[in-house]
Amino acid sequence: MASPAMERTGFGAIHDSLAEAKDVAGGLPDLLIEARRVASTVIAGWHGRRIAGRGETFWQFRPFMPGEAASSVDWRRSARDDHFYVREREWEAAHMVWLWGDLSDSMIFQSKLSSVTKRDRMLVLILATAELLAAAGERVGLLGESDPLLARNAAERLADFLARARPRRPVLQPLRRFTDVILISDFFDPLAETEAMLDAIVRTGARAHLVQVVDPIEETFAYRGRTEFIDPESGLRHIVGRAESHRDEYQARLAALRDRLSTICRRLDWSFLVHRTDRPATEPLLALHARLADRHAATSAAPTGRAA
Repeated sequence: MASPAMERTGFGAIHDSLAEAKDVAGGLPDLLIEARRVASTVIAGWHGRRIAGRGETFWQFRPFMPGEAASSVDWRRSARDDHFYVREREWEAAHMVWLWGDLSDSMIFQSKLSSVTKRDRMLVLILATAELLAAAGERVGLLGESDPLLARNAAERLADFLARARPRRPVLQPLRRFTDVILISDFFDPLAETEAMLDAIVRTGARAHLVQVVDPIEETFAYRGRTEFIDPESGLRHIVGRAESHRDEYQARLAALRDRLSTICRRLDWSFLVHRTDRPATEPLLALHARLADRHAATSAAPTGRAA
């Protein structure tokens, strides 16, 4: 039987979780509107895959090959010269993209150099990506929170799941070969933990896209004089007398982290983006669009090497 102290501790944890969930849920309607505004700038279309297959959109004519059915010949085009041609259509099969956003306390950070928290920007990117994918007829889901959705209102439905979500590491069981997964975080966890997660994704055969969201002050380290730093995860406090004296070391460690993550992603034909919250949310969304739009790359055989 639990002691009164343990019961109070458990109740406090539940209360904190509920408060955090309500905080996330309270801001989601406005963030969903913002996400749709961001998505509208790049929603020109996602179906074009430049691969032959089943679909309704004409892609190209190609020469008729011996052994093919005569019914596949485009007689109108073939009548123009002495060769037979086949009309090919673009492959417009729905693709599966999984999304995950870091809901940990470190993402709540916001300095005076930015108008939004890292968490709010992450949520906007998650919902805007879902809006863009849904408009293109793609399947989308939240890792560990939802089943795959193939619906025009996928972003709105994912917002409902996010309102009840809890901070946790990505649940990788749904990942399969040839699927894409977009991971949005500050990636300030210990590097060994991140590498272990990426290595697990490699084994699933999925293709990952990492978006590191940072506050501008986390990149510039524009602190001076006596400064108190507080770890949002553990509550640990650390006071330094001259913060500016640590700037070079801090920026070197940040550069090393990014170099390691980008090296892993480049080696695996994945992608790694850095986004500052003082920049427009359209920038990473456009970059993700460019990487996901190439259906051939997305469905090619995934690397089999280890990430670490």
